[in-house]
Amino acid sequence: MTIEVGEVIAVNGIKITLKIYEESSKDTLFYKGEKYNGVSIREYITIQRGFRDIICIIEGEYLDEKRFEENGSKLSFIRKVEAKPIGYFEQGSFYEGIKFLPMIKDVAYLLKESRLNEIYSKGYSGEKGFTIGKMLKEEIPISLPWKKLFNSHIGIFGNTGSGKSNTLAKLYTVLFTQKLERIRNKSQFIILDFNGEYTSDQLIDADHKTTLHLNTQVDGSDKFPLSSSEFWNPDTLSILFQATPNTQRPFLNRLINGRKRYLEFEDSLKFYIQNMFKSVFSAASPKPETLDLLRAATRIINNKNLLEILKNISWHGKQNTFFIPSAGIYFNSDGEAYTSVFENDVQNIEISGLTALDELVLRAHLQLIGDLIHGYVQFDHIQPLIKRIESSLSSLSKVITISNDQENQNIVTVISLRKCNQEMTKILPLLIAMHYYHLHKEVVSSPPNKTMHLVIDEAHTILSQQSSSEQESWKDYRLELFEEIIKEGRKFGMFVTLASQRPADISPTIVSQVHNFFIHRLVNERDLYLLDNTISTLDHISRSLIPNLSTGSCVVTGTSFDLPMVIQVDRLELTKRPDSEDINLETLWSDE
Repeated sequence: MTIEVGEVIAVNGIKITLKIYEESSKDTLFYKGEKYNGVSIREYITIQRGFRDIICIIEGEYLDEKRFEENGSKLSFIRKVEAKPIGYFEQGSFYEGIKFLPMIKDVAYLLKESRLNEIYSKGYSGEKGFTIGKMLKEEIPISLPWKKLFNSHIGIFGNTGSGKSNTLAKLYTVLFTQKLERIRNKSQFIILDFNGEYTSDQLIDADHKTTLHLNTQVDGSDKFPLSSSEFWNPDTLSILFQATPNTQRPFLNRLINGRKRYLEFEDSLKFYIQNMFKSVFSAASPKPETLDLLRAATRIINNKNLLEILKNISWHGKQNTFFIPSAGIYFNSDGEAYTSVFENDVQNIEISGLTALDELVLRAHLQLIGDLIHGYVQFDHIQPLIKRIESSLSSLSKVITISNDQENQNIVTVISLRKCNQEMTKILPLLIAMHYYHLHKEVVSSPPNKTMHLVIDEAHTILSQQSSSEQESWKDYRLELFEEIIKEGRKFGMFVTLASQRPADISPTIVSQVHNFFIHRLVNERDLYLLDNTISTLDHISRSLIPNLSTGSCVVTGTSFDLPMVIQVDRLELTKRPDSEDINLETLWSDE
């Protein structure tokens, strides 16, 4: 046995009180070449109960008075500590949880530091294990259970400058360094990088990494590839243009179904335009809004002759019809005016050089024309969607390409959104997440033979419930998709890692589905309140440390860990660190 330091004097539920011997109040002790930490807050002791060793953590201490008579009144103090059992050793193995409790007069002993490995990393530490740092106080390298950790959703939270980005990078750098050959052809890792922190030499060698620099400011930069079938999809278009579910999404459904119905016919789009021209100017109940829509469609196909004719057409409010004031021509349902004015030019329409985005805008105008003529929709309900499509066209064309080419199969894909405008920063992550989620669901077997890992840095940017810059219906749709991924993705082998400096801004439903946490310094009460109500494995001692953790220190807890622990994450070498280092003002403002 090791150094005897005290004995049990009270057991109240799971609260154990021990009397500590006077000679045992040392900070560090050595015995037979082994180092032992003394009895203090957050240290560990072992209490022998029969053939079992009950491991306890010290949660508090106090002095109790003791009076005795000897040549007058004399006062002394007895040191007492309060401890909580965290597990026990039986037949050489550690088991987490409270199964056995000590009895009064049971003897307490110090726990040697080397035995902490058996508690926190099951004996697999150092170079043999998955090590990203050391225990904060004991400075012992601790191996993390990587098989459980990466088979779960992970949350990495901490204020700016707390070491959150280094922990994220360290976690995946060690994974790729140790397990690269095992991962190859079995797993993909997608990094959504809002600040461009992982676009250099971080995480993995360039041979196994694809970096897409999406940029809405200039054309010719990298673009995110979507297949034609994926682009012409109600979910995709609803995401891209923030379609409302009750009116605008059904409109997009009709647009896509109409295209699909006639896609196999040659020149179907040309016939569609010709039919809309005839419908607008031969309708029994014409609609004034269709004239501007037809002008916009004609500008897209760049037919100057038809545009010139359309400029001269006006709406006659009293007679409820279109007419040409200068020629005195009125368009009626008999179609005679249409034939004389438009027939030749409409029959000679040619369409060429349209991109998928141009075709979408064109079809949206034509679909709305048809819906208005047939009385399916109200113009005011669909017109905002058309405007969003038109306004988004310039930005989307710079960051998205419609291609059926085989997409890259590199282990890591970093998608940098640093140079995207605010609108695309909201939309693209949702589109990218949906793309990989549905793609993975289609090819994975049951049980999963492949995994997909989505890493979202600065997750509060897209998972926030506090945004006031978007419609409630769209915000709900955005959150519901990510909630589906994080709730259902695990059964398909898709796992999410969230890193954020404001976890309270993230949807509580999403945070509640996270299995394992690396919690750096957080000082905001809303963030701490969320942790209290979300993480069942966080004990109050570890919780009390969070607002005062130093840079790089974090509380590690979750379903993959038997016990919460506080570790100091090793700093990566300079070339491997995320591009989020603090500015050295002494160097920046130097005289040189």
